[in-house]
Amino acid sequence: MKKNYLLLLCLLTSSLFALAQQFEVRGKVTDSDGNPIPFVSVFIKGTTKGVSANVDGVYNIKVERGLVTLTYTVVGFKTASHTVDVFDNVTLNKTLQQEQYTLNSVTITAGGEDPAYKIVRNAIKNRKAYLEEIFAYNSDVYIKGMQKLVGAPKKFFGRDIQKTLNLDTNRNGILYLSESQSKFSYMKPDRIKEEMISSKISGRNNAFSFNKASDMRINFYENLLLANTGLSSRSFVSPIADNALFYYNYKLLGRTEENGLTVNKIEVIPKRKNDPVFRGVIYIAENTWRLMGTDVNLTKDAGINLIDTLNIAQHFIKVDKYYMPGNLKFQFNGDVFGFKFEGYFISFYSNYNINPKFEKGYFTPEILKITKAVNKKDSAYWANNRPIPLTEEERRDYIKKDSIALRMQSKQYLDSVEKANNNFTLGKMLLTSYTHNDRYHKRTYTFDPLLQSVFYNTVEGFAIKYGVSYRKRFEDNKYLTIRPQVRYGFKNKTFTANLNTYYYYDATKRAGVGFGFGSEIADLNNYGTMGLLSNSINTLLFERNFPKFYKRDYVNINTQRELATGLQASLSVDYSKNRALTNSTLYKFRDYDDRAFTSNNPLNPADDSPFFQTYQSTSITAGLIYTIGQKYITRPDAKIYTEAKYPRLSLRYKKAINGIFGSDTDYDLVTFEAYQERIGLGLFGYTSFVIGAGKFLNNNKLFYPEFKHFSANRALLFPPNLRKFRFLDFYRYSANEHYLEAHLEHNFAGFILNKVPILRKLKLEEVIGVNYLTQPQKRDYTEFYFGVQRLAFGISYGFAYDGNRKVDEGFRIAYSF
Repeated sequence: MKKNYLLLLCLLTSSLFALAQQFEVRGKVTDSDGNPIPFVSVFIKGTTKGVSANVDGVYNIKVERGLVTLTYTVVGFKTASHTVDVFDNVTLNKTLQQEQYTLNSVTITAGGEDPAYKIVRNAIKNRKAYLEEIFAYNSDVYIKGMQKLVGAPKKFFGRDIQKTLNLDTNRNGILYLSESQSKFSYMKPDRIKEEMISSKISGRNNAFSFNKASDMRINFYENLLLANTGLSSRSFVSPIADNALFYYNYKLLGRTEENGLTVNKIEVIPKRKNDPVFRGVIYIAENTWRLMGTDVNLTKDAGINLIDTLNIAQHFIKVDKYYMPGNLKFQFNGDVFGFKFEGYFISFYSNYNINPKFEKGYFTPEILKITKAVNKKDSAYWANNRPIPLTEEERRDYIKKDSIALRMQSKQYLDSVEKANNNFTLGKMLLTSYTHNDRYHKRTYTFDPLLQSVFYNTVEGFAIKYGVSYRKRFEDNKYLTIRPQVRYGFKNKTFTANLNTYYYYDATKRAGVGFGFGSEIADLNNYGTMGLLSNSINTLLFERNFPKFYKRDYVNINTQRELATGLQASLSVDYSKNRALTNSTLYKFRDYDDRAFTSNNPLNPADDSPFFQTYQSTSITAGLIYTIGQKYITRPDAKIYTEAKYPRLSLRYKKAINGIFGSDTDYDLVTFEAYQERIGLGLFGYTSFVIGAGKFLNNNKLFYPEFKHFSANRALLFPPNLRKFRFLDFYRYSANEHYLEAHLEHNFAGFILNKVPILRKLKLEEVIGVNYLTQPQKRDYTEFYFGVQRLAFGISYGFAYDGNRKVDEGFRIAYSF
């Protein structure tokens, strides 16, 4: 009897296994001429479970045993279905017929309005309803990104490009190939949560993909798209935005019947060549006026940066009574300095649930979670789970680069690579820097360039400042840096040396500790005035010695750590012995009759005697920085903050303690600052602001170097900073009681000059700004400026006022390198 039961149990188990067994249906999707159709969505009918064909039209889907109906959909072709009885792996090639968009039933009157306008107006009327109809959903998301070179120069700055980038003999090849799978959840208005399930990067087996489902979201029901993506300083107008008729012309190309719906194919055409708009085709359903798909482009004419063309193709699938994205493809190409590149990022959505029940507290500031197991999936896992098959080129790239990655972990291989990369040349030591990299032991030595270490000022004369940086990397993004540095002035015969070290010990808590000691020649304004090279040029060639210096011997211990999401704390303890310095030389290459060097006393340019006595100071500084609404990404080796939508607040308290270690100072300073950069204003560019205030609660014993200084400028050429005044003296108006400062800058991102035919090709960005300072010695000081900028350069003209009295004006040239 027991044997009969065992036999029955075995038969039942094998039957259940056969029923549960999955098989593969694979094939190729082509058009009627036999050409492959890229990225066709293939779904099991009646579900949102599916896959996508790759760029070669090849697909592979797992199905249960029995009768299965597959549905093939892609924009521009008729949807087709095929039922197959599956009892083994099946090859099923499919031919799709191109959608025939006809105008047979459309009446177009000569000189009349194109019928497309009526359709678009109806779509605009329904835009907001469709934008807000989905309260919440979750889905599986697969993302694949691929970028490759299709042409490159033989050499670039003397380096062989083929060998450096591991390209073929035609200097073609894949530069980046990555895949990821995630569970993505959304709830209105903007709450998102994503958990990465798997990640793979070609040639980097231990790396984590930076693919993010929220980056792949684009909703053409929104008025403005692609803000703060780096594509442009401005947003782009949707073809069905509320004001779209001001930016677009429309043409009805035809209509067709699809699953009981009449779908209109409409060409969208920019009214003005250089407006921030799309061009291409959108698909809108008759009567419901829903978007059914898009196939649009952005070009250089629209003001995109770095790339020549970006194609956005989006296809929707029906989920219950709604239409949700089935796949979304960003395809791009460009040419930078002779490097011709192309690539794509595609996201595929499946297993939708548009009525999820999220637990209370499900959505947190953590928008993406990546665990250690994510990049441990083997090739068998990916072969069974990727919804878009690899192309042959991609498969070869994985095999080649993964094998190279294994070799690269060996000491023998790394030593051979480093032998070439660490090649010492006189040019490196003189002009740039020489770096000795030991990747096997994860350490780097960097030697400062000699020519940039030589400088001149009126305090030290000709001088040299030289340092070496050591960096050791550990697991989980931990690292240690050590930098010794020496400085010697040949005229005043003053030698200083110091050593600073920093250990970043917890990347997930953004925590580190630092220690430094020694002596240095420091700027009296702790924000600095100008670089050593800039000051050397101004001093020797133009008889302008702006910076003022003093000597300090110091010991510093500091630490910082995240206390909570968006809340960073810092603490430092400082001891210093400070000495005033005087000019030791007035040498210059050219003598101007109407100019003369000033003393090293910033408050009395004609008196070169020491303007403060030698003193000691011991202080403790505590700070808190809080970012409102901060969101973040969790990785095993880091916690990454995303760009915040709200301002950042900074509170700082500094206490100088009299008598401790001989300290001569006694004061309390409290400062507060609120700031935010690049606040997007759509087509009008973006705005940045800083507002700060501070007060010495007591200033019983306060010496000039301890004053509250400001980021000022008196030079024609200067490195820009949102907190920098453009005409304010570097030293005269430092505060020792209280102050209020504010900075506001708006970048129009070409909104005005883009309309000027001759100038629009330069892609100049218009900038206006205001700087304000008030304190007892400088009340209601205001600067106004306007100008243009492009990439690393900018030129502006400004005016400075004390109250209503104009005190300065002139040009300023900014550089950011």
